[in-house]
Amino acid sequence: MTHVTEQRPPAAPDTPVQGHRSAAPLATALVHGAVAAGLGLGALAVLVTAAWIASPFPDSGPGGALHTAAGLWLLAHGGDLLRTGTVSGVPAPLGVTPLLLTVLPLWLAHRAARDTLDRDGGPVPSPLGAAAAVTGGYLLVAAAVVVYTEAGTLPAELLVTGAWTPVTVLAAAGTGVWTARGRPLPDRERYALALRAAGLALVALAAGGALLAAASLLWHVGDAQASFDGLAGEWSGRAALALLVLALLPNAVVWGLAYGLGPGFSLGTGALVTPLGFTGTPAVPDFPLLAALPGEGPGRWPHWAAAAVPAVAAVVLGRLVGRAARHRSGKETALTALCASAACGTAVAVLSALAGGPLGSGRLLAFGPVWWRTGAAAVLWCAVVGLPVAFAVRAWGRRAERKARERAAEAAAPAARAVAGPGHQGAPGGAAGAVSGGASGPGGPARPSVPGSADGDSAPGPGVQGARTASDGARESTAGALAALDALEALDALDDEGGDEGYGFLPAAWEPPSRSAPPGPGPGAGPHPGPSSPHPGPSSPHPGPTAEAPQPPEPSREPAPE
Repeated sequence: MTHVTEQRPPAAPDTPVQGHRSAAPLATALVHGAVAAGLGLGALAVLVTAAWIASPFPDSGPGGALHTAAGLWLLAHGGDLLRTGTVSGVPAPLGVTPLLLTVLPLWLAHRAARDTLDRDGGPVPSPLGAAAAVTGGYLLVAAAVVVYTEAGTLPAELLVTGAWTPVTVLAAAGTGVWTARGRPLPDRERYALALRAAGLALVALAAGGALLAAASLLWHVGDAQASFDGLAGEWSGRAALALLVLALLPNAVVWGLAYGLGPGFSLGTGALVTPLGFTGTPAVPDFPLLAALPGEGPGRWPHWAAAAVPAVAAVVLGRLVGRAARHRSGKETALTALCASAACGTAVAVLSALAGGPLGSGRLLAFGPVWWRTGAAAVLWCAVVGLPVAFAVRAWGRRAERKARERAAEAAAPAARAVAGPGHQGAPGGAAGAVSGGASGPGGPARPSVPGSADGDSAPGPGVQGARTASDGARESTAGALAALDALEALDALDDEGGDEGYGFLPAAWEPPSRSAPPGPGPGAGPHPGPSSPHPGPSSPHPGPTAEAPQPPEPSREPAPE
């Protein structure tokens, strides 16, 4: 019975499981998606219910408030609603998504997918299975909400809601899985730089759009205040209207950046607002944010100055790419800048599609930025302006590094000359002194003078003085070599990313001497000492690379007759 009672080893943590045992992790991911959808829906329902309670004269009961909350939740995912209480009796579409409402639901879907793969122990599903399961659980709740809204005053438009909601939820869950996997990229260095540059350019565009919207709102603050007072009289109505304005503030930022990019935005069919002018007859409902629109007619220099917003964003993109591409080829720099431009344009197009949409039927079917025009304009601005800026910053950085290397090389040149001078001058002198100290005369044999011997004086002879001279030269050579090495280390420190022009070698004369190797005889040195010399001569404690201190040989007896 051991085959029945024996337990299998547990699966490794954070390991995707397959087969019949993978149903449990997928079921857990499905529950995570459903819980994320329920949390987002519940938070919005609490907010709408609180506004309904604070209203002194509500139009409906608590059921109507919950239907409104369900419709707004679907609208936050990019879906469209239908207003049934129109004057004509024909349902009118409502598709402008308040961008601030999208933050919490999409973050919850992202977090659910990330936490599914970020478990401390136990089996986890595959990345594709986790994204699909979380999205499936989320969409089950969304389908129930769509059915629930059919009985309210803001039912969901099935075609648009069924197309946009799965896309937004799957994108949020996919980014969560990508984050849990460590954000892998095919060419991590290039694409990470491109995404970082695109993100900074998008932040610059958003900041410029917010500046344009705030400036226009301040310029027309009287009209905006009159619109706000006319729409809400009681404090509860003003609080609800203020919350709606707050939820639509990101939309105003996107409209502002679309205006700065050039395509502008439409105010109904046939009416277009661009920096060049306000053309057509607008169909503008009464709303505080819409009261801050530019005046009709051709644009002037304050309107043309809005073009500085995309120009600054493109310069930011190009500067970041150029600074990081100092040690890359021109082709890689261009590809990185173009990838960043495409990523920024894609993000702008998605935001424009969410920030605009229909506000009714007839002329109000086209309201807000046109997504494909705005995205294309962002790509063109970033590519046309950002690419030359990237090349200019790259060339300037390479020139600055080259100048720094030249200055460092000039500073290291005296040390190099010091290494070549004393080393080459001390070695021949020491060798010559050793030879001259070992000669007794033109007619006699070589008789070296040994200190303390019977045949020589107690003072050191010329050979010993030559050895000391060579030793001093060796010490100076070592100090010069070390100074040269310090200069070269300062040169290498300039290449923080390991450029193509870094120093990867040293001249032979600049190499410091090895203290472990036994010194060899220099050129022109005297005879080699014998193996049993009783009186070794003085030697340098730090021999140089070119001159060695010769030791006096053993005193020879009478030379053999020739």
